[in-house]
Amino acid sequence: MTSGTHLALTLTLTGGSAADARAVVHTLEPVFGSPDTLPGDDGATVYTATFGSDTSNGGGGDGGGGDGGDKPSAGAKLSTSVTVTLQGSPEAVRQADETLSAAFKVHEEGAASGDQEQERELRLEP
Repeated sequence: MTSGTHLALTLTLTGGSAADARAVVHTLEPVFGSPDTLPGDDGATVYTATFGSDTSNGGGGDGGGGDGGDKPSAGAKLSTSVTVTLQGSPEAVRQADETLSAAFKVHEEGAASGDQEQERELRLEP
């Protein structure tokens, strides 16, 4: 619980469509704000979104405790199972994991921790 916590998160999604990638991104928006870029619809096989490169979305007051107040999108749907890789601070990765677990059926595929960054791979099912 440090003041001014920066929740930067990078998300990479494979195995689904651009609509699936957007559904995952929109599920995370209540916690992380709008991403710097939204996954496009260009027939890619890997979709990427980055959250929190800049804390300019005016949300400084919520930084310390979003356990009960942040609700994921209730209508988020996937067309198929997708693999999501979350990369960021341990707190950001944990919050993203919890948010996605509330919206989708999640299987943890693997995790790696570094000095100040964590990576977690999840399998999301519709």
